[in-house]
Amino acid sequence: MTTIGNNSGENLHTNEFVWSLKCYQALYRRSIDDPEGFWAEQASALTWEKTWDKVLDWNPPYGRWFKGGKLNASVQCVDRHAQSEKRHKVALYWEGETGDTRTITYNDLFIDVNRFASALKKMGIQKGDRVAIYLPMIPELITAMLACARLGAIHCVIFSGFSAQAIADRVNDSKAKLIITSSGGYRRGKILALKEIVDEAVTKCPTVEKVLLVKYTSHNPPINTEKDIWLSDILDGDGTYVKPESMDSTDPLFILYTSGTTGTPKGILHGTGGYLLYASKTMQWAFNPSQESIYWCTADAGWITGHSYLVYAPLVLGLTSVIYEGAPDFPAIDRWWQIIEKYRVNIFYTSPTAIRMFMRNGEEWVTKHDLSSVQVMGSVGEAINPEAWRWYYKYIGAENCPIVDTWWQTETGGFMISPCIGIQTYPLKPGSATFPMPGVDPVVLDSNGQEAGLNKTGVIAIRKPWPGMLLDVYQNAELYQKTYWSRFPGYYAPGDFSMKDDDGYWWLLGRADEVIKVSGHRISTAELEHAIVGHNAVAEAAATAKPDEVKGEAIVLFVILHAGSVGSTDQKKEIIKYMRTAIGTVATPDDVIFVDKLPKTRSGKIMRRVLKAVASGTPIGDVTTLDDQTSVEEVIAAYEELKAATTKSLQG
Repeated sequence: MTTIGNNSGENLHTNEFVWSLKCYQALYRRSIDDPEGFWAEQASALTWEKTWDKVLDWNPPYGRWFKGGKLNASVQCVDRHAQSEKRHKVALYWEGETGDTRTITYNDLFIDVNRFASALKKMGIQKGDRVAIYLPMIPELITAMLACARLGAIHCVIFSGFSAQAIADRVNDSKAKLIITSSGGYRRGKILALKEIVDEAVTKCPTVEKVLLVKYTSHNPPINTEKDIWLSDILDGDGTYVKPESMDSTDPLFILYTSGTTGTPKGILHGTGGYLLYASKTMQWAFNPSQESIYWCTADAGWITGHSYLVYAPLVLGLTSVIYEGAPDFPAIDRWWQIIEKYRVNIFYTSPTAIRMFMRNGEEWVTKHDLSSVQVMGSVGEAINPEAWRWYYKYIGAENCPIVDTWWQTETGGFMISPCIGIQTYPLKPGSATFPMPGVDPVVLDSNGQEAGLNKTGVIAIRKPWPGMLLDVYQNAELYQKTYWSRFPGYYAPGDFSMKDDDGYWWLLGRADEVIKVSGHRISTAELEHAIVGHNAVAEAAATAKPDEVKGEAIVLFVILHAGSVGSTDQKKEIIKYMRTAIGTVATPDDVIFVDKLPKTRSGKIMRRVLKAVASGTPIGDVTTLDDQTSVEEVIAAYEELKAATTKSLQG
């Protein structure tokens, strides 16, 4: 029996998923003691055109894996399956927001990738060129990525909700010569005019020679006959074959831009062999998929979760995946549960943000659907708070499925700390990412760079290179070294606070720059948020700070209440009292602001700099990555109302 518990001693039990902890410990120890031998064995999972000369060339802070090895990413994801007994196996079930569907086998995908690669060749794309992809979540997005990989071109996927300026920033940094987009996309029942947004961006992008258009929506966008080309006009027939480019394992596969806490994007450059191996092996270890599994990662392919665990890892493993175009709550709050029921999804991977949204709307939307097919659930994007963990476990997993809580980053390429249900058994603790992946050697460091003891909060750092690590920050080696390697020389330090408990479990506590210092006491926003959502009236919350002459900083909580709860003065007092009890007087908020939504990036992360700006009365800055512009306006309005009410009270 697998025991699932938390750090307070609570235990939940399931009747399935029994593995050996000793198996994990043995595998992990070997990966740390003999990393080159370990990863050389694992690399047999890929199809190599030429084996490597050296497993690891480590020249800190640069690691180059399987140096001298030759392979091609599209071969790993498509060819070797299409040329095997899997050729008629479904690779992708696609569900459009409007209800359109497509079923794509590995043989279909092979045909589509070759035709798309041929079209790119006609446009002059070759090895080393950068290609920007600005498409909605349609199958052509994945096909375009794999077609670029087939030719050795470096793809740069830009999320289809970004503004023209955000596109221009990324295109100009990468010096892309081609942008692939579509006539439009669908979002909450409306057509997104993607082509028109690209047209505006292209006026600021001197390196762009052509725009390749996928016809998707029914409207007719404006066409520039000198620059725009419809994909359908240059596609060859089904028998087209494009020989895959022979790529060095260390050759770049893609650039993916991170928004960062400042809003300034960094071009994270990932390689081919090491990245593909690491993404696929970590998926195998974490989720334990079988060849019969139906897998659904809800992330957009425009983010690293979509790259690694929607596109590359599932296809390398030859799995069947579900792809959905639309919003999780449109046209109704149960759209996701309909999809799980329809396709009999076995492995479901989503974000805590989405889970908390569903919690707020009540479990009755869940219980009317048959989710009995779900066997494994995952969480990504931020640390999942215990209340959301338990709700997810109870209502989506029917108290019978392990939750794979993953910690990793765009820069790491794949999971770093996560349960490995394909290897081990041990108690799961709600809110903990458990133990490191094989090959990952983390440590908690204090502000002086010394190892912190158990139950001591510090900064997580990684001591050894791993195959999925980024190659560099594109065209900015200085920023790469400064951002990740300068604070603690010899350690990769991504800037997240963490803690390891008495049992060796890892707890990720949020960004190190997301810390509030109240009267000399440092408290993370994650800790505050984990505490406040334990209140029975609170559905979701975000913590930030404002300047205080006495305390240095004062805590401000933005709170979304469950349906039926009222944001009254009494409710505010109750929440303040609750925070004192849950954490201590240091956690007493100065302000509790009730809102209906929080400002978030389109990947679901709360834009804390927006909240801090609102609380501090300073300019917000760039908000182009927000999911819904009105959420910023709402937060500002709520805070202004609070200030006005406070002023009136003082005057009265």
